[in-house]
Amino acid sequence: MKIDFCPPMATPGELRRAESVLESLVPEEQWAVYATVLRQALDLGLRFAVGGGLAYSLYSECQRNTKDLDVFILPDDHQPFLDLMALNGFTEYTAVPYDPTWSYRGHRQDYILDVLWRMLNNRAVFDDAWVSRGWQLNIRGVPVKLIPPEELIWSKLYIIYRERCDWPDILSILHARGAQLDWEHLLARTGDDAPLLGSVLTLFRWLCPGRAATFPHWIWKRLGLSETAPVGPDVDRSRADLIHGGSWFPQ
Repeated sequence: MKIDFCPPMATPGELRRAESVLESLVPEEQWAVYATVLRQALDLGLRFAVGGGLAYSLYSECQRNTKDLDVFILPDDHQPFLDLMALNGFTEYTAVPYDPTWSYRGHRQDYILDVLWRMLNNRAVFDDAWVSRGWQLNIRGVPVKLIPPEELIWSKLYIIYRERCDWPDILSILHARGAQLDWEHLLARTGDDAPLLGSVLTLFRWLCPGRAATFPHWIWKRLGLSETAPVGPDVDRSRADLIHGGSWFPQ
């Protein structure tokens, strides 16, 4: 499948605000633990992008504090990246079990660095789009990419566990970025799993009818959904309260 590498639109002001938010979420001492590895990875030509809670915070505009850093890399680069971590004093974090076939969890001091090269359900391995299409930031002198919002949504579609569901995160990202998303790209990514995306969008349109009306009109038909334009507020707070969703969207 051909993927066009068209970075999502972001104004210089948005990028500056994103850098400021990320610096506020990751204290300087914590960033210094990660920065040496990231700089050396760049020097070696390893391509990576930051995801997880930090990417979510920036794309959703709902800040989430985190004591770890999720780095998404290409499969062929994962061993060189792990070697750099070891050289810089990171050791495997085994307090919480994880599957080493798709990720590695290292720690130094109290800070965790997660390295991922495929989806946890093996739906896809990471390709160039994961490390090239996201926002380009400069954090305390270190240039970093974010994973794209479309890939972030795609990966979170499948997190529907009994003890955890990431769909609220998707709803927040849709609220902040839905009108600007590369929907053709996202639909190409989801492929036969598009009904999952349609389910999230149906829930979003019920919660945020006004905001859903700003999305490209053609996506509803493509997903087999009614094209009737929703009427209502940006966020229907009465509906959000029914499912304790008040914190998913800016007040």
